[in-house]
This record gives sequence, C-alpha cells and structure tokens, in this order.
Amino acid sequence: MTSIATVTQDAPQFRFDTKVAVVLRDDLAPWQELNVTAFLMSGIACSAPGLVGDSYRDRDGNEYLPMLRQPVLVLSADADFFTTARSKAAARDDIALAVYTRDLFATTHDEANRAAVAAVPPDELDLVGMAVRGPKNAVDRLLKGARMHA
Repeated sequence: MTSIATVTQDAPQFRFDTKVAVVLRDDLAPWQELNVTAFLMSGIACSAPGLVGDSYRDRDGNEYLPMLRQPVLVLSADADFFTTARSKAAARDDIALAVYTRDLFATTHDEANRAAVAAVPPDELDLVGMAVRGPKNAVDRLLKGARMHA
C-alpha cells in the first residue's frame, strides 16, 4: 500500500491509500494514553516497508530519526467497542493490527508483554488500545463508533 501525492500550484496535497488510527479506551489516565499510543504506533511503523520516511536534518546538518509518512488519527471508545473491533480487524488480511492490553501496564519487558497477551483468548483480551492500518474505507467501517480523542 503506497501513498499518492498530488501537487498543486499552492502546496502539495497528499492522498493516502491507507488510513492509520489508534483507538484508546476512554477511561485511561493521561500517562497511560501516551504510553499506549507510543507502543501501538511502533507496531504500525514496522508493519510494512515504506511506511517510514527518510531521516530529518536541520539546517546545521544534525540528523533526526525518520517518522511515519502519513497522518495518524487518535480516537477513543468505551470498553465495549474493542472486542468487536479487534475481531473484525483480525478477520481481514488487509488490516495491520496492534493491540495493547491492561495487563501490559504491569509488565517490565517485551517478553513479558508477549506472554501476557498469549495467556488470554482473543475475545477475552482486556484491550485498552489498538492501532490499525489498512484501506481507508475498511478502517472507517472498522472504527465506526469510536470518536475523535479529546
């Protein structure tokens, strides 16, 4: 899935074939929202080649890490939203899906994170966040019921 750029005289206009979104539980503390978003986006960023752009450089030549090429929507939803949305996303081959469960707030390293998720059947995961990347229309349908994060 690639992005398509259309250039006008005034400014470049970009149209992306895919949409990236993070959905957070609406009952999280602010530090949890930021933590979950950061972890989920790391999964999306490495989900396909070409999603991350080139490194940044300032005028003096200092180099900074590259970032995702396209915008990311941040949404919120109540607990009931997540089980259905996760199931629908997992059933599609064209949706990249990252999940974050409440148990991960108590783990201290990557191996423990994976073990915590592996210990729970998919429909019983206590999801506090999920991120998706896929075709725009599919992501829009999948995330129906979530609202823009305030």
